[in-house]
Amino acid sequence: MYVNTRLTGGKWLLVLALSVLVLGACAGEDPAESSATTAPSTVTTAVPATTAAPATTTQAPTTTTDAPTTTTKPPTTTTRPPTTTTEAATTTTEALPAFPVEVRDSQGTVTVLARPERIVSLSGSTTEMLFAIGAGPQVVAVDSYSYDPPEAPVTDLSSFSPNIEAITSFDPDLVIVFYDPGDLLASLQALEIPTLMMRSADSLDDVWHQIEQLGIATGHQKEAGELVSSMQQRIEEILAEAPEVSFTYYYELDQNLYSATSATFIGQVLGLLGLENIADPADEQGYGFPQLSPEYIIDVDPDLIFLADTLCCGQNLETVAERPGWSALSAVANEAVVELNDDIASRWGPRIVDLLEVAAAAVAEMAAKG
Repeated sequence: MYVNTRLTGGKWLLVLALSVLVLGACAGEDPAESSATTAPSTVTTAVPATTAAPATTTQAPTTTTDAPTTTTKPPTTTTRPPTTTTEAATTTTEALPAFPVEVRDSQGTVTVLARPERIVSLSGSTTEMLFAIGAGPQVVAVDSYSYDPPEAPVTDLSSFSPNIEAITSFDPDLVIVFYDPGDLLASLQALEIPTLMMRSADSLDDVWHQIEQLGIATGHQKEAGELVSSMQQRIEEILAEAPEVSFTYYYELDQNLYSATSATFIGQVLGLLGLENIADPADEQGYGFPQLSPEYIIDVDPDLIFLADTLCCGQNLETVAERPGWSALSAVANEAVVELNDDIASRWGPRIVDLLEVAAAAVAEMAAKG
């Protein structure tokens, strides 16, 4: 049995709309809100024990007997037992994290009573996180889009239309989702199965938070902290080498010209490079994912175009150049059309650093052209 205290939110219409959008676009996940909190890592080290027996020396006293004509002096006897030192080998044992633990997900607090050994993940991003922190052996099933890393146990489970019977057939002791179409959480709660809601990240802080909370939930808190530190270090190194620019860019989610603004997770990552997003002024309703018109894009004439629909929709420099009026765009003429991996571009797991690295390389190449 577990305790689940959750906060309620009001973004369900947006979540459902965006889930349909991103599923159709690049089979990724929907943006939604999530909170960011950092949990401390705990390491327990046993103190080395040393026991030393003191050296023992026994010396018989010298005895002298004097007679008028005879002096007998028995030889001096010294008995020294060998010095014995017993020293226990230094042992450093990292204690297993104690359970139960409190985990803060996107909706509140969930109590995980025991270290989970049968995890079901219905999110490509959290699946990547779980394997990156060393919890892969505890994962028994993932959804049909969680095909990274290759060793992930992919099934036909759906992250957008989850089936309770199909999920419970894996006898999970922890379920992780990013989307609830209606009664998913309530049904799992009724079955007393701990369930974490890890919604789409809105910022890098959300990413750090989710990785760290998954570490707590699975007993890999130390590894989670190390992953966050390594990702942050790589980002710092990329930004340190990136040139200062003032380029504009268009980010394409699909051929219907849906884009992502600077308010989204994707926009914030690219914003680290100092780029200006042309979708921002067009997002009059503040959804974060406006649909742009061909005329608007041609009129703004962005310096860079990022395509996040290469795998799903076969888009590339050549197909973009064939669109009416697009061949005259600066980004097309300068071959500054960046073909991204759809999965990396749509997920907020450990590979977001790869996304930033590809974008930074494109920016540097554009800057070198003058």
